Amino acid sequence: MSLLLVPTLLVFLNQRAAPGMHELTIHISDVGDVLYGLSIPRDYDPHRPGPLVLALHPGGSRIRYYGSAFTRQVIAPALKDLNPIIIAPDCPTAAWTDPVAERAVMALLKNVLDDYAVDRRRILVTGFSLGGRGTWFMASRHADLFTAAIPMAASSGDEPLERLATIPTYIIHSRDDAVVPFAPAERIARQLEQMGRQVRFEALRDLGHFEMGGYVDALRRAGRWIADRWNSP
Repeated sequence: MSLLLVPTLLVFLNQRAAPGMHELTIHISDVGDVLYGLSIPRDYDPHRPGPLVLALHPGGSRIRYYGSAFTRQVIAPALKDLNPIIIAPDCPTAAWTDPVAERAVMALLKNVLDDYAVDRRRILVTGFSLGGRGTWFMASRHADLFTAAIPMAASSGDEPLERLATIPTYIIHSRDDAVVPFAPAERIARQLEQMGRQVRFEALRDLGHFEMGGYVDALRRAGRWIADRWNSP
């Protein structure tokens, strides 16, 4: 899906934010107000494009700026070596796979891409549980934009196998997840490997589904693996 198809943005409250984490609101036509976190690296240079990470929060109780809280707890500590700009929206609907949520995400991405120096070869989507399902969804539908994906503790849902992992994809899942079963995630990963896709599967132990803080170290390893893919010829 082309970024040209996203709705017109009526208000963008952030214009070249200073380094640090900012909690902002954007109004998107046909969607409404969307809360989001925006993290800008300390050494951001508008003349030197860098990586961009889209962070999709899990389900559960929705606090305001849930995406920002999720990023502070899991994404930013794990992926700090990438030195990325991080966008962390609050899902405007019940699921990231909803067309309204998709439009909101793509509109927000377009605005950040327009306003900040981003290396289009290094755009990562990642998320946990509900956000991991959204990661599979966004990566499969927008492989022309994203160049890597890291789904965590997530089902790939009903996405056709041939549309999965067309970009480098690092899958993380705990064997002790009692909410999203481990076996289907492992099976999908092995099938994708057999298809020759650039996939890495990391199995964790002794982590229940709601212990997402335990995924930080694995996500850090995933970020390094993605960086290697980005830097390879």
